[in-house]
Amino acid sequence: MAGVQTAVALREQGFTGPVTLIGAEPHQPYDRPPLSKAVLLGKAEDSAFDIDFEALEIELHLGREVTGVRPDAHELDTPEGPVPYDALVIATGAEPVVLPGTEGVPGVHLLRTLDDAARLRPVLDEQHRVVVVGAGWIGAEFATAARAAGCAVTVVEAADRPLAGAMPAEVAAPMAAWYAETGAELLTGARVDRIEPGRVVLADGRTVPAGAVVVGIGARPATGWLAGSGIALGPDGSVTADGALRTSAPDVYAVGDCASFPSARYGERLLVHHWDNALQGPRTAAANIIGAAAGDAPEPVTYDPVPYFWSEQFGRFVQYAGHHGSADTLLWRGDPAGPAWSVCWLRDDVLVAVLAVGRPRDLAQGRKLIEAGARLDPERAADPAVPLKSAIRQ
Repeated sequence: MAGVQTAVALREQGFTGPVTLIGAEPHQPYDRPPLSKAVLLGKAEDSAFDIDFEALEIELHLGREVTGVRPDAHELDTPEGPVPYDALVIATGAEPVVLPGTEGVPGVHLLRTLDDAARLRPVLDEQHRVVVVGAGWIGAEFATAARAAGCAVTVVEAADRPLAGAMPAEVAAPMAAWYAETGAELLTGARVDRIEPGRVVLADGRTVPAGAVVVGIGARPATGWLAGSGIALGPDGSVTADGALRTSAPDVYAVGDCASFPSARYGERLLVHHWDNALQGPRTAAANIIGAAAGDAPEPVTYDPVPYFWSEQFGRFVQYAGHHGSADTLLWRGDPAGPAWSVCWLRDDVLVAVLAVGRPRDLAQGRKLIEAGARLDPERAADPAVPLKSAIRQ
């Protein structure tokens, strides 16, 4: 997503020079969200972007690994030989975290690529008994698809609640009930000791029958290939881009899941592993590449978005905007036991994040209020009958 959008943004913004897009996968560039939905359930064969790369004069090099970069020489290293560049955009995304001891074990799957989805489709078609390791976003989405396909599903989560790494305990707690509603079993506080043929063995000795195991325990920036390049990485493995999405190397930019950036809005560096970031960041990078190429040293465009993502799970449409890490107040809008509710996070009465379950208007209004730095009246903001935009403190 991030690489494709950078190439397209360069053309949309008037860049006329050569643009080359290199990707390790052999497939036409594709969108990832449908992999855990339509593609997985066989409702679509793939999710290729509807982009005429030839008309845009974007040269595709598919199925081509990049093994390193030498910024001083302005060259990429590939098995087929070096590739020179004037400007380089790193958009290598993230790679799933592998459960220790399961690499290469038959019947253990990840869900990140089109090939992963293709390998999992027969699992759903044959209605295997499935164990999902990890109750994060991807685990919940896969469990939803597997139940829709008629599979028996058990989700094993090491933490004491779903979405432990993403949401506070009180917000994630009502989501635990969603699993049972659709007939999936959720085991929390359950660590996997090992996976054996036909079963998952937990650390406390319990065993869970498993015709297939899907691991969804997180992702990390796919930046191992940058070792020795001199390009600065953060402790989380992300490329540490600046506010203009420039890396520590000249003429090298980074966008999407592989890059962190400083947010003036939130006062900290953010690493955002979501689709919208891979859509928005490339527009900033493209503008700054074109500006630098113009040679008149224009003021760079700064990237400081309100992060946004969504998830479809267990018959619910879940949306989130902002970043709640520094909030000092949490407000509920509606009953979390009901079908539609939302949560607002405030810092000094300024809205900094909103989570909406079946309340798209709250999300749409909340996102604009966050962008505007709006200060809310907490009492009115906590009333689900009051539109968020009407809760602004005058």
